[in-house]
Amino acid sequence: MHNRLLVVVGLVLLGCGRQDAPPREVAGGSAAAPAAEAEAWRPLVGEYERGGRRLVLLERSETLRVLLDSGLGLPVMLTADSLVPLDVPAAPRFAIDRAPDGAVSALEDAGGVWTRRPLGRGTFRIAPRRPVEELRAAALAATPPVESPELLPPDLVEITSLDSTIRLDIWYATTDNFMGERFYESPRAFLQRPAAEALVRAHRRLGALGYGLLIHDAYRPWYVTWMFWEATPDSQKVFVADPAAGSRHNRGAAVDLTLYERATGAPVPMPSGYDEFSERAHPTYPGGTTRQRWHRDLLRATLEAEGFRVYEYEWWHFDFAGWERYPVLNLRFEEIDSR
Repeated sequence: MHNRLLVVVGLVLLGCGRQDAPPREVAGGSAAAPAAEAEAWRPLVGEYERGGRRLVLLERSETLRVLLDSGLGLPVMLTADSLVPLDVPAAPRFAIDRAPDGAVSALEDAGGVWTRRPLGRGTFRIAPRRPVEELRAAALAATPPVESPELLPPDLVEITSLDSTIRLDIWYATTDNFMGERFYESPRAFLQRPAAEALVRAHRRLGALGYGLLIHDAYRPWYVTWMFWEATPDSQKVFVADPAAGSRHNRGAAVDLTLYERATGAPVPMPSGYDEFSERAHPTYPGGTTRQRWHRDLLRATLEAEGFRVYEYEWWHFDFAGWERYPVLNLRFEEIDSR
């Protein structure tokens, strides 16, 4: 699922890298987001596939570009019903196919149809390798890894108790997640106190730009990590942590989050959906729009300025510096309240 060669070639030939990353002063509130892409382009931007090949339609520098297997970023112009290459007469033209509701469903060239890959919430699911209730029973009976007694004593704090304007959208407290199962009894988010305080500082800095933090997950009991690992196919295990070592979420020192607009409360669009098991989740993925990539990199710059580091395969996952000093925990949320 991870055609990293294609991604790397695209980064080199398109000059992507972190080109859209906001300068350091953005986290302090001195720069503004790029203008929104042309309205007519939004339904088109995304990924398409045919026979195991991938086509990425992205926007960069106010120009639509087609990134094909070769990694060539071909500038195209949008007409009423097709994408026409600019300044390359021999390049293929792409007809635009639409579903009955008007949504773009495919692109078509002389070689056939490129089917649009779905993107967004509720789209990316796995088929668990074992029944979920069987996994849950086994996980609750399993034993977390034994660790050094010299680790720091845990001090988990509920993040919203420090700043109630940090918003929560905890997918694992619902069935709207990659496994389609409910794992938490309630939608809450905890971190070790130093990490929670750093997160609040990042949230308040973002406020100067009109944004806030929207949390999808933070501290995660070890038994849930065990379930994720055992349920996930081997080809997708790069997106889940091995319970043999415990995850940084289990230590209360990792957080999954995105941005929201303070004026509307709406999540800010990013190049991929949360918990998406694809290359679009990578922090340097070249697709999407300039504005989406800018927001993704604003999130990264702000969190890293406060001591977090992004995970190389997920733009939304950040680990707090010193995470290794905290123990793996297996407490349910309700047990934290009673400590």
